[in-house]
Parts: sequence; C-alpha cells; structure tokens
Amino acid sequence: MTEHRKSVYMSFSTDVIHGGHTSIIQKAAELGELTIGMLTDEVVVSYKRFPVLKYDERVKLIKSIKGVSKVVPQNSLSYAENLRKYMPDFVVHGDNWVKGFQKPIRDEVEQVLLEYGGELIEYPYSNNEDYEQLELSQREQLSMPDARRARLKKLLEMKPLVSVIEAHSGITGLIAEKTTVLIDGETRQFDAMWSSSLCDSTVKGKPDIELLDMSKRFQIIDEIMDVTTKPIIVDADTGGQVEHFVYNIKTLERMGVSAVIIEDKTGLKKNSLFGTDVEQTQDTIENFSEKIRAGKAALKTKDFFLIARIESLILEKGMEDALTRAFAFVEAGANGIMIHSRKKDPNEIFEFCEKFRIKDPSTPLVVVPSSFNTVTEDEFAKRGVNIVIYANQLTRTGFPAMQRAAESILENKRAKEADDMCMSINEILTLIPGEY
Repeated sequence: MTEHRKSVYMSFSTDVIHGGHTSIIQKAAELGELTIGMLTDEVVVSYKRFPVLKYDERVKLIKSIKGVSKVVPQNSLSYAENLRKYMPDFVVHGDNWVKGFQKPIRDEVEQVLLEYGGELIEYPYSNNEDYEQLELSQREQLSMPDARRARLKKLLEMKPLVSVIEAHSGITGLIAEKTTVLIDGETRQFDAMWSSSLCDSTVKGKPDIELLDMSKRFQIIDEIMDVTTKPIIVDADTGGQVEHFVYNIKTLERMGVSAVIIEDKTGLKKNSLFGTDVEQTQDTIENFSEKIRAGKAALKTKDFFLIARIESLILEKGMEDALTRAFAFVEAGANGIMIHSRKKDPNEIFEFCEKFRIKDPSTPLVVVPSSFNTVTEDEFAKRGVNIVIYANQLTRTGFPAMQRAAESILENKRAKEADDMCMSINEILTLIPGEY
C-alpha cells in the first residue's frame, strides 16, 4: 500500500522568474504534490504593477518549472477560497509577509489552515540585488510609450471600472502610482492618472482659462511619466482650434498618453462647476463632431482614446440634448463619453447612463464625481460607468496642508509644531525611487 502524498499550495503573480522563485518552488515540491495558485490579471493590477505577461502566459511559465504539478487560478489576494477548495496539507511562502502590507493575508491563511489542520511553512525571503534589477527592468518596459499607451484599453477589457486620480507633478504621480490599501482581504489602488488643466494651472499660480499652453503641460506630463508606469488621461479643455488640436493629439499619442478628453464648449474657458453663473458657450454638434473626426484621423494607433466631454447638463440644456450629442459624437468617432454635472444629487448622471446604455451598451462612459461625491465606484459600475476620475483631490488637499504648516511656523516662531504635520524624510526617500 503506497503512502498518501502530501499536498502543497503556493500563490504566485510574478511574470519575472528568478533563482529565488525556483529555489522556493523546489523546496515546496519536496514536501509533496505542488499546486500553484496563479493570481489573475485583475487581481495583480489591483495591488501591484501591471503584468507584462498575461495570465495564460504566466501559467505556461510556471508550469514549465520542475516540481509544479498543476496551476489553478486564484481570483483574490485572499487564499481562503482556494484553501477551502483544495485543502492542502502545507502552504508555502517566503517570510516577507510576517509583517507589513501582506500580514493580514498571512493571518487569514493561518486561520483557514486551523479549520482543517493544515500547516504554514515559511522560508527566508531572497533579498538579492540581481532579482531587484529584474523587477526594475520590467517596470522600465511598462514605462515605455507603446506599452503605457495601450494599458488603458487593456484595463477597460479586464476590469468593470477603472479608477483614476489626478497627478500634477512627479511626486503626485508617485503617490498615484504607489498608494495601495488592503480592506477585508481586497487590495485597491488607482489604475491610471489624470492630467488636469485646472490642477496644472493652479500649481503654477495661474487662472484656469487655458492660459497654460500645451507645451508647458507636455513638460508636466513628461515629468510624471519619467517616474511612473500607469496610463495617463489628459484633460485638453476644448482642444482649441482644430489645427492645434490635431498637432497636440499626435504629440500626446507619441508621448505614450492613453487618452485625451475634450469638452464641447468654445471661447474663453470657464470652469464647468460655475455652470450658468458665468457665460459659457457650447459648441454645435456639427463643429465638435468635425473636431473629433480630425483628431481621430491624426492618430497612428488604435490604442489611443479620444473621449468627448458633454456639458449639456452643466449648462442646463437638458437630458435630450446631452444624449443627442453623445450619440452624435460616438458616430463621429469618439472612443468614450464623459458626462458631467455640478449637482450633488447624482440622479441626472444616473438617468443619462441608463438612457445611453439602452442604445449603446459598449462605448466607455466616464464620470468626474467632484460634486456628486457620495456615490461609490460599485454604484457607478452598476450604472454602466467604466471610468471614474478623481480630478483634483491631491491638489485640493495639498494646499491646505502647506498653508497650515506655514501658519504654524509663523504662530510658534519655530518648526516643531509644523514637523508634527510632516511626512518624515525617510518616508519621502522611500517613496522616491533611487533608481528607476
């Protein structure tokens, strides 16, 4: 009678296989029949960088390693579902999750293993400079224009909703890139960044009237791209004259930007949240459609999105006007529709989404919930929204903090009280990469 072979479970997400991985796989395989739970693409993008290799390719890579018996999907960062399904005798992991971000996941693994008598085995984590360089090389690949540009399109195919936050500098880009939270076993991070004309102008101390020309904004975008890998959506206001817009959209595409959003207004730009309190002129459907067609004709790839922003609800032109424009702009070639409102009540946004989706089930819908900010991403997704942009929160939180620090120094004639509000230098140095 042959002795029953023990079962072993490990979880993997990596698309970079190095000696540290093969070493721990060999150790795990010595304990018994090894099953690898491969994190799906959607799970990977929720907590770390975008995978260079898709799920199926990562599965093939892991299957080719000696000692791996089978590979199964892991649909969550939490191990619980797969552990209860496969009930392995052993779970193997490096000891790098004993503390830090992954500790709650480790704690849950221990609790589930107690349910049926499984055992957690941990091996020393491989801290090797060569392995770190491999990871850096993958990040560099993701930051290249062609790879970055296509990522928004891939995210929209992969996820029900893409979460975007404003960035207006290299440091805010790093915050957008690296901020991750773990809640109830689920990781969350921002999928992309928004380059806002309002925020870019504000940081420069200029009014939001398209005073900051596109060449200056190209510089800001380039600064963000230099230290990040995530896709970027650019707020191009009205797009300006058609001849200028055609040139600018070609430049943005070449830089590796994933999308541009232009609004159907003309004349001197006034912020939409002023609504009818200031004079704002909406472009005709015919003129704006022609601008969309000209922009699309200038593009060289199918990865770049031109999104039309509709101001009908802002200007109180009514739902039918908004819907008529939306369908016309899609017909003209727009890859997405952004619908905006300055009301705190989201009902008109919900009504637009419902009526738009009856006729058009697939064109991406974008919202910027600056006013109707009580609505959650899950609620938006249920209404057919594909992209949620948090358009100015980093700018609006940063300035009050700096102002409070300045006031504190003046009040106390020293920096001690202000230091209590500050991020430590060590935290800043950790956030900013020494090498990229």
